[in-house]
Amino acid sequence: MSEIEIRRAVPQDADRLSEVHIRTWQLAYAGLIPQAVLDRLDIVARAARWRTTLENPKAQGRTWVALEDGDLIGFSSSGPARGDDPPWPLELWALYVHPRRHGSGAGKLLADAAIGELPAFLWVLDGNARAIRFYEKIGFTFDGATKDERHGGVVLHERRMVRGI
Repeated sequence: MSEIEIRRAVPQDADRLSEVHIRTWQLAYAGLIPQAVLDRLDIVARAARWRTTLENPKAQGRTWVALEDGDLIGFSSSGPARGDDPPWPLELWALYVHPRRHGSGAGKLLADAAIGELPAFLWVLDGNARAIRFYEKIGFTFDGATKDERHGGVVLHERRMVRGI
């Protein structure tokens, strides 16, 4: 079994980050998001966005990557709470592990890097049973808050999960 390394993301990770980000969406969200939306996701455009984010000094240090045998297999991002009336000041913005590496332990390592044991919250796509089970395993529970986000011309229904001390 290979060891998983966790480190802060750097601009040079943008291409692989983008690929993992989009491929994970396409596999994990199949059946939850219209296939046409998933098929339109653009790895090159996403890489440019990641590069811009990772080159921004204010954003540096908020994204972590998981590497297995030098291959980027997942990432997590966290930072100040966004939106109105957040339950905690820290939000887990994203946590994605390539579906081929689910169960590898990378998700827990990435969550630990991004938020540690601090109280935090996150938004999860309604119906994403695998992610919900994972977040529950690391101490998150639903608090009843919901929101709708537009992505690719469709409305995505999200539910908030929180973890306190």
